Amino acid sequence: MDMFIRQRIKAVKKGDQNAFADIVEMYKDKIYQLCYRMLGNRHEAEDAAQEAFIRAYVNIHTYDPNMKFSSWLYRIATNLSIDRMRKKKPDVYLDAEVSGTDGLTMYSQLAGEGTSPEDALESLELQQMVQEAILKLPEKYRAVIVLKYIDELSLQEISDILNLPIGTVKTRIHRGREALRKHLEHL
Repeated sequence: MDMFIRQRIKAVKKGDQNAFADIVEMYKDKIYQLCYRMLGNRHEAEDAAQEAFIRAYVNIHTYDPNMKFSSWLYRIATNLSIDRMRKKKPDVYLDAEVSGTDGLTMYSQLAGEGTSPEDALESLELQQMVQEAILKLPEKYRAVIVLKYIDELSLQEISDILNLPIGTVKTRIHRGREALRKHLEHL
């Protein structure tokens, strides 16, 4: 896959816009999920993810081929999400989901194999409580917790994305877990 990405990046640098569409297709879900976990709002996450890809395209000439492309792209998305959190004003979206129904669709109401509706609802509620607790974390802890436990990145990848020493990443993960534990101790 790295070779494919390298080929696509070379093509983009030569002016092939379709090559960047391939890159977007490969990373769009991961970047959106990262932004959503950081921002907690679908609209904000969609905007941030789209902006991350635009910035990556515009600044593709600054990409260092010695670095993993995904780490570079994650850094852009993480920084954009952090910037949005800092500037965040209370936004109201008329078409936003009703509070407490995050991810609830008609499809999710179909009975699954082996899980009762009560179990599914309990799991959904737990996921929502964890997401809310993550959103209460300070941005420096939220970023490392999302990258480590949601996106399942290695310490080195997180270090590269956030441009922090591994020791700092470990410390923030530990402190972020402790803060999460305090937020969730009532469960």
